[in-house]
Amino acid sequence: MTDEAPGLLVAYQRGGSWVTTGVKRRPHRGLTPTQQTVNRVLARTHAPVERGVARLTSWRIFRHARCSPNRMTSIAKAVLTLEQHR
Repeated sequence: MTDEAPGLLVAYQRGGSWVTTGVKRRPHRGLTPTQQTVNRVLARTHAPVERGVARLTSWRIFRHARCSPNRMTSIAKAVLTLEQHR
């Protein structure tokens, strides 16, 4: 627990309450069923975003763009939305 986010059990430091990570297994101990469920739910929510980012980074237009960064943001949002509904 950190001083910046009292009561926050699983998160990146200074990331706020919306940035969560999975529960890590301690050496020589397993995870409880509740901790396994938490990890499974987080993985399901992270997977579409990770696939979308992987898709974006593979597109040449995002590596060699010559247009406004504002326009690229809109294009990236559209691609990620389409990837989630795929």
